[in-house]
Amino acid sequence: MKIYESAENYLEMIYILSKKQSEVRSIDVAAETGFTKPSVSRAMKNLRQSGHILMDEKGYLTLTPLGLEVAEKVYERHELFSKLLMCIGVSPETALADACRIEHVISSETFDRIKDFARQYIVEHPHEK
Repeated sequence: MKIYESAENYLEMIYILSKKQSEVRSIDVAAETGFTKPSVSRAMKNLRQSGHILMDEKGYLTLTPLGLEVAEKVYERHELFSKLLMCIGVSPETALADACRIEHVISSETFDRIKDFARQYIVEHPHEK
């Protein structure tokens, strides 16, 4: 099933928030993203219907195994690309924005090769930044 970039971004945000705080609600996602509460509520409804999140009676959000898989994949890509871009001299602001775009369009094969290359480079050049 195809998951859209916006859904990936919401799942990633729930994942990031859940690492910082014990409970995540739609209002937390809205506050962090700057999106309106109605927009976030619609997105959360779609993510519930697609089986990516659960919402309890108090409105607390939990990633399902499917949602967690997507969120971790997007988060890993974002982290790698933002660090890699900053490492080669891209400003932090631009690196974060570009990483957010790249993370959604790159193939798994290409990402895996870039990740392997970056790991090997760090091993071979431990003192370079």
